[in-house]
Amino acid sequence: MITTRPLRSTLYIPGSKPRALDKARGLPIDAIIFDLEDAVSAEEKNTARDTLADALATGGYGARMKIIRINGLDTQWGADDANAARDMGADAILLPKVSTLGDLDALAAMTGDTPLWAMMETPLGMLNAAQIATHPKLQGMVMGTNDLAKDLQARNRADRLPLQTGLGLCLLAAKAHGLAIIDGVYNAFKDDAGLQVECAQGRDMGFDGKTLIHPAQIPVANDVFSPSKADIDLARRQIIAFEETEAAGQGVAVVDGRIVENLHIVSARETLAKADAIAALTAETSQ
Repeated sequence: MITTRPLRSTLYIPGSKPRALDKARGLPIDAIIFDLEDAVSAEEKNTARDTLADALATGGYGARMKIIRINGLDTQWGADDANAARDMGADAILLPKVSTLGDLDALAAMTGDTPLWAMMETPLGMLNAAQIATHPKLQGMVMGTNDLAKDLQARNRADRLPLQTGLGLCLLAAKAHGLAIIDGVYNAFKDDAGLQVECAQGRDMGFDGKTLIHPAQIPVANDVFSPSKADIDLARRQIIAFEETEAAGQGVAVVDGRIVENLHIVSARETLAKADAIAALTAETSQ
């Protein structure tokens, strides 16, 4: 299953900063994580809920996906965050450090019918990813690569080799259960070349998009995770060739010297559907 709703660029926005919350209304992003956790100081935790509630009530975020990241339920703010977020009209609530299915059960007991997302950022979460992905209210996963690297005591490498097992386990779990899955952040927000490489790696692996820490990273993520003109052209030619071959009663379609089977047509149609969804969202958010 492919997620046709664009999630190429998902920007973290502090829930405590009115200026940032307002600026996000005009950014060309596919999704926003309104953060009540890491981006908010302990002194601002309680007031941040009200600030965020006011911003969401005011609206203006259009078709961008709106996700609220609360504090963990094992903190003094988590339960109040969950109860408040339930009534803010967001598309989903994101729980940090999900390690077991029970973590999501505890949140779901507070948030009713609101869809859930899971931050995948602990070693135990990696080992339990397949089970976590079965939760009936879970719609997406977000990789928390900084926390995961810390817990693994891993060295920072451009190829992210120490993280590949965890990334792969979560990807397999998400794809097996039709969930969206977004890659972790790239910390050097002024390094476009490095971001390009990491986005390309995530796209090649199958991630739906990249979480971002700065608006300057948006163009790179949007570009890498969008079907290219060549991708779209190939998809259209594959579909035409396959349909013509079927109509003629022939067995095998060939495009650019490669056999085209039904599985390639499924992927081709998914590519075109994603391109159409991106175009629709871009048209709406640019108005």
